[in-house]
Amino acid sequence: MILHGRVIEQIVDRSIRAGFVKEIVVTKGAVPLSMVRKRAAANAGATRAPVLLVHGFGQNRYAWHLPSRSLGNHLAHLGYDVFNLDLRGHGRSRNLGARRCVSVAEYIHEDLPAAMDEVQALSGARPAFIVGHSLGGLVSYAAAPALGSAVAGIATLGAPYHFTRGSISLSCVAFLFRALTSARVPIARANPGIGVARIGTLLNAVRSFAETPLYPIPWRGWHKDAIEHEILEEHLRLAFDSAGLAEMADMFSWAESERLGGREVDYVEQFEKLDIPLLVIAGSHDDLAQPASVRPAYERSRSRDKTYRALPLGHIDLLMGRDAPLMTWPLLSGWLDKRAPFASATSPSLVTRALVAA
Repeated sequence: MILHGRVIEQIVDRSIRAGFVKEIVVTKGAVPLSMVRKRAAANAGATRAPVLLVHGFGQNRYAWHLPSRSLGNHLAHLGYDVFNLDLRGHGRSRNLGARRCVSVAEYIHEDLPAAMDEVQALSGARPAFIVGHSLGGLVSYAAAPALGSAVAGIATLGAPYHFTRGSISLSCVAFLFRALTSARVPIARANPGIGVARIGTLLNAVRSFAETPLYPIPWRGWHKDAIEHEILEEHLRLAFDSAGLAEMADMFSWAESERLGGREVDYVEQFEKLDIPLLVIAGSHDDLAQPASVRPAYERSRSRDKTYRALPLGHIDLLMGRDAPLMTWPLLSGWLDKRAPFASATSPSLVTRALVAA
């Protein structure tokens, strides 16, 4: 369902600006989820394949779109029908009343299917590409098999298929969570949410210090000097959201079993036998999802069309770093271009019909 739409001009990157049809979309069903839909205004409704963007842990739609740099706008400018999703409990979906998740399974079994239904309804029932960052990539892997022919392919950026692998510090935290779970400490119920937005505010205040050897925390999320200060400030202020400890507990549980979803579900088997296009991108400077944790998705997939690339970027840098428009963006869009020929006009919205009439 489209709440409202308008034609706007926004930055893609640096001095590149373009006109877009922007629509606020809400999914149907018991849990309302919000998506921002963007298309190039110049295309008057004719687009390449739809693309569903899925943000990571503790983030929201701004992970893909900042006022000064926007991967979402980049894809829309190239002709894609882009849907930027706020998962339940995040961003505008939270404002609509979608509570925080009680487990990642809700994202997998409810949020992505609902989002994909809406994408299909608005984009002419065409198969859509799912592009996920971090936890959003893992959710994409797990949800895709049940979505069947609605999925044209999956691309992930910094998505740790074997979470904590390659990181001693994250492995230690996983051990702590395992100890608390063994002691039957009700982690998720004791404190159901953490203020990731407050963490973003704190990191913004100390971001210069965070790039020095004196910074005591082993995870930062970006590589030193990889993001301009004003763009990093925007990301930490806008994209950092909130998250449930249940999500974190799920991820560390998966790390213990070295299986996406843990030992008791078949996400691994179902994903690995999928024969759809797959692009797996890792950051060699990523301190939250090192290549050793990301690459297994590519290695274990039995897709006949699969690609793996490791770029010299960090976790946030992959999306919004200084070099992302020169490295990540063309890699992703080039991969999409080869698999998504320009299509006929999609089902036009009221805004698009007004453009055509004009």
